Amino acid sequence: MKKYLCLICILPVFAGNAQTISDGLMMPAKNLCTGVLYTHDRWTNYWEGTLKRDNGNIGTLTTQSAMWVAAYGITKRLNALAALPYVWTHASQGTLAGQQGIQDLTLALKFNLLNSKAEHHEFKAFVVGGFSTPLSNYTPDFLPLSIGTGTTNFSGRITLNYAFLKNFYINFSGAYTWRSNIEIDRQAYYTNGQLYLTHEVWMPNVFDYFGSLGFHKGPLQTELNYSQQVTLGGDDIRRHDMPFPSNRMNFSKAGLLVMYYLPWPKYLAFRCAAHYTVSGRNVGQSTAITTGLLYTIIFKDKQSQL
Repeated sequence: MKKYLCLICILPVFAGNAQTISDGLMMPAKNLCTGVLYTHDRWTNYWEGTLKRDNGNIGTLTTQSAMWVAAYGITKRLNALAALPYVWTHASQGTLAGQQGIQDLTLALKFNLLNSKAEHHEFKAFVVGGFSTPLSNYTPDFLPLSIGTGTTNFSGRITLNYAFLKNFYINFSGAYTWRSNIEIDRQAYYTNGQLYLTHEVWMPNVFDYFGSLGFHKGPLQTELNYSQQVTLGGDDIRRHDMPFPSNRMNFSKAGLLVMYYLPWPKYLAFRCAAHYTVSGRNVGQSTAITTGLLYTIIFKDKQSQL
């Protein structure tokens, strides 16, 4: 069973997030799962506040990323997680040029707080502490073509997982993220109905939650999931204007996940996921596809090798 855990522990950063910091499994001690995930995300329509519309100056916006991810079992109850994406954007119409570059490094610790087993049931609880910060000097004040918002983030997460009927599970996870202020390349800006004579922008904090219903047996995992992000402050995009980093960016997404450990080579896993934005505010109605390969490395004690 242990060799299949890596597959379930890795999810795309949404926030981020490298190991599904929102999943219900742990990497075994001294096991490292690492790999690269590719994501293709595109939208034509978006919400300007609550008004759904398109934009002829942008056409279809495409965002792609190649993300290195890793999860390591420090102990059987404590995991370390990391992720680093390279992101590039492109608009199909207009004169605005896309951006590209290394985005934000994400680091997290995940602790198995509670594990209660019965004959055909198991309940687990986890706490996760996360940190992320930009690793390149990209421009956050060029949305929607920016590759990120430029904030340094600290997050706290609680995850509850219930497994039943041997191979089925229900998962729920919620997190609060504290975001730093950012600096932009202009000395004044207008937002929240007010002119600010400064280059520093206050960024609202974020709450998100994630729920899933899945099936896991041997090398195969399938899952239906739903996620929502709520920005705790900020205003809407002004009519016919570009988005601003501190806008209220809310969304609800429905997703499907399929992961499978290949019969050869040993410890190599294939992952595929799709997400669709069902509703939103100041975000694009995007369809995202993620695929990637993950490999597990098992480090053995010197004594076990004698």
